[in-house]
Amino acid sequence: MMEQQIKIKHPKGLWVLFGTEMWERFNFYGMRAILTLFLVNSLLMKEDDASLIYGGFLGLCYLTPMLGGFIADRFFGNRNCILLGGLMMAAGQLLLFISASVFGSNLSLATSLVWIALGIIIFGNGFFKPNISSMVGSLYPKQEKSKLDVAFTIFYMGINLGAFLGQLICPIIGDVKNKIKLPDGTFKMLADGKTFDRLRDIHAFKWGFLAAGIAMLIGTVVFYVLKNKYVVTPEGKPLGGLPSKNDSSDFEEGEAQKANFSLQSLIIALVSFVVLFFGIRYIMGGTNVIKTIIYPIIYASGITLAGLIISDTSLTKVERQRIIVIYIVAFFVIFFWAAFEQAGSSLTFIADNQTDRNFFGWNMPASMVQIFNGLFVVAFAVPFSMLWERLNKAGKEPTSPFKQAIGLLLVAVSYFIIAYNVKDLGNSGLLAIKWLILLYLIQTAAELCLSPIGLSLVGKLAPKRFASLLYGVFFLSNASGYALAGTLGALIPATGDKFKKAQDLGINLQDVLDKKIIPTADQIAILNKAQLPTSNPVFVGFEIHNLFEFFMVFVVLCGIASVILFALTPFLKKMMNGIK
Repeated sequence: MMEQQIKIKHPKGLWVLFGTEMWERFNFYGMRAILTLFLVNSLLMKEDDASLIYGGFLGLCYLTPMLGGFIADRFFGNRNCILLGGLMMAAGQLLLFISASVFGSNLSLATSLVWIALGIIIFGNGFFKPNISSMVGSLYPKQEKSKLDVAFTIFYMGINLGAFLGQLICPIIGDVKNKIKLPDGTFKMLADGKTFDRLRDIHAFKWGFLAAGIAMLIGTVVFYVLKNKYVVTPEGKPLGGLPSKNDSSDFEEGEAQKANFSLQSLIIALVSFVVLFFGIRYIMGGTNVIKTIIYPIIYASGITLAGLIISDTSLTKVERQRIIVIYIVAFFVIFFWAAFEQAGSSLTFIADNQTDRNFFGWNMPASMVQIFNGLFVVAFAVPFSMLWERLNKAGKEPTSPFKQAIGLLLVAVSYFIIAYNVKDLGNSGLLAIKWLILLYLIQTAAELCLSPIGLSLVGKLAPKRFASLLYGVFFLSNASGYALAGTLGALIPATGDKFKKAQDLGINLQDVLDKKIIPTADQIAILNKAQLPTSNPVFVGFEIHNLFEFFMVFVVLCGIASVILFALTPFLKKMMNGIK
């Protein structure tokens, strides 16, 4: 009954986009669930390196929507970009499947294939992501924009239904622990610090990647077949076609139809990008290519693009104020994703190394623990949408920034709970899986207060000529959050079985980390080969000694961000000029 009511109120095109996004998220989250474990266990990377790669990969996935949004707005249109992006992501998953099939016999080739595959997925996501979100907003005429919070919450349920299915199926067939027979050369590389019962079967990982690729193809076909019939305006006009076919009826009265960037603005933007890139690169320091190249590109691009759009001479005062609101909210979204996206890196490593994963008698694969987020979103998305709608009718619905401040506060609470429960674990204690499930439950409520509301806010506030590009800017805040997530995820201290591995090698790792003993050059070489740390990570001058201190980093960051956003809410409400 509840579902029928929602269908009556919303255009059928929403459900087509819902299904398309669902399969795309199956593809993305299914691959994400096993990616870092594949890098560590198959390609022999360290956990901190895998976290940086993971953060850089996700960051670039949400940097390229800037390019995809621009190309859609100016040249190809939303529809064509969605189809192109879907095919590219399916091709990238196929390359990951091949990599996971050949690494046992050719590790170098497998690693090269992974880099190529991730690059293709990054650009494919850039074409797909901003354009499908933009089309959701385009389904609703201006007199029905009040429905967008509910529409994007429903759309977000599709995202997380796909995430749930991907995180269920890909780990089941892709994260399988098994003894494997390897060529002699590989055996020698793995002999120190790893026992064979801790390895993943190389033939299992590939099936997870293949399932993700098939899901992406299904989503692309669904959109191709149904787009002309259902993804249309109330008058039946196809949405998301070539920009050259737009007419004045697509825009509000008095609204400019094209952006107007001066040559001076473009030159300033280019110079600003270069200065910001080298400035951020200097601040971050280090020699890791992800930290010195990828992350500065992400941060510099976000700031530069935001400045370029606001310099457009065609913007009215109201449009400019509304865009500034998008920027401010997008800044705070960075801290949410930096904390939330620990699911695919540090929280997965903790689930793997220091968690009792007994779930009603079944030892759940480590990569599957994050499935509870998708499950909870599917369960709560409709109730949340009904809550916002009921509050709206009663005239009591909070503004979008206020909802997002609540989301940040909930994330801080979730990490405080988990920090308290890991405080006394020591090196050998195991965290009960119920605490990770509770963390995902609270973070799901936070996500529903923040992410779909942010997508809706862009749809409400963005001038149509900037719609896809401003979604690209909003996703750049996600990109910056993911990059920060990779940086923070790399701060995870030694956990669980790492101390036992070191002990098996004749080294007391705790004494090494506490600087009670100075390891010899040979011991350092052994620890490095066994992918074990030789020192504690450091964040803004503070040494991270244990998991409690690690999780408190997220409590502080998200807590402070929440308080500031709460304080800014009245000012942002005025700048939204009547839009909630």
